[in-house]
Amino acid sequence: MLFTTNVGIDLGTSSVLVYVKGKGIVLKEPSVVAVRKGEMITVEAVGEEASRMVGRTPANLETIFPLEGGVISDYTYCEKMLRYYMQKAVGRPFFRPVVAVCTPCSITQVERMAIVKTLEQVGARSVHLIEEPLAAALGAGIDVEKPGGCMVVDVGGGTTDIAVISMGKTIVSDSIRIAGNNFDRDIIAYMKKKYSLHIGQKTAEQIKIEIGQADHGEISRQMEVMGRHAISGLPFKVSVTGGEICDTLSESVEQLSDAVMGVLEKTPPQLSSDIASRGILMTGGGSLLRGLDRVIAAKTGMDTFVAEDAVLSVAIGTGRFVDSLNGKKSIFSRKNTR
Repeated sequence: MLFTTNVGIDLGTSSVLVYVKGKGIVLKEPSVVAVRKGEMITVEAVGEEASRMVGRTPANLETIFPLEGGVISDYTYCEKMLRYYMQKAVGRPFFRPVVAVCTPCSITQVERMAIVKTLEQVGARSVHLIEEPLAAALGAGIDVEKPGGCMVVDVGGGTTDIAVISMGKTIVSDSIRIAGNNFDRDIIAYMKKKYSLHIGQKTAEQIKIEIGQADHGEISRQMEVMGRHAISGLPFKVSVTGGEICDTLSESVEQLSDAVMGVLEKTPPQLSSDIASRGILMTGGGSLLRGLDRVIAAKTGMDTFVAEDAVLSVAIGTGRFVDSLNGKKSIFSRKNTR
């Protein structure tokens, strides 16, 4: 329809990004809802405001993450969160919007339909699904319609999606639940075991961003970390190095690189040749972990590079996909209808 608003949504475990045709990315907020419990359960805050409450709430206030592994784990609060974001991004349009949303490669048909129904309930006229690696490739400016192999490794918050793409289709793919949130949990467990220090997810993420590294090719950085000592219960500060974090993340990094190698081993020879000449594209916030591209390059023997807008690539690609729909009926690939 001529006056329909086209909306693209990167529905991530850690954050939601919304693209509106003609405006670009208009919203990027955490995937979290703060709920107040009592005689009636009410939504206290959504997104950035709710994120500031994580780890700081009283007994009657709970922070809920309604997405897990890139799929809906709590339908009630996911609907409330998406309704809030849709209204914030597009207001109350006269015509119901056409929405495209990216999904992990390995989700089930039930999980796909849950996403479709939830978005229809919050006002979408039609819902189109696109796999995250395909959206990431589009967002990175790759012409996915060409008959040549392209490999994308999208390291998000809850999942890493790995796919070989040719002529606009996913040829071989895998989705593993080793990603940015896993790195955070590894760091939390290490700090507790090594220093008897309890830290929250936000602190772990800060450590990962500031000094985290996937190999020892990086110059080891150092930072002071404040937390609660497990024995005394008092605030306590320790100094942590990037080398320690590298060793802490080694198992998760190895599993991730093994999964990339596993997809390559299933790739048809001609497409493998294309990938060898073009290299492996990495996207997603987790791809920014220092040295992760080098680890994958060493594992596969292929050039590996991080997209210029790694964090935004999936959202941009989802937006480009929804821009191309031009009011057509919902498109589901063979894989989406299985």
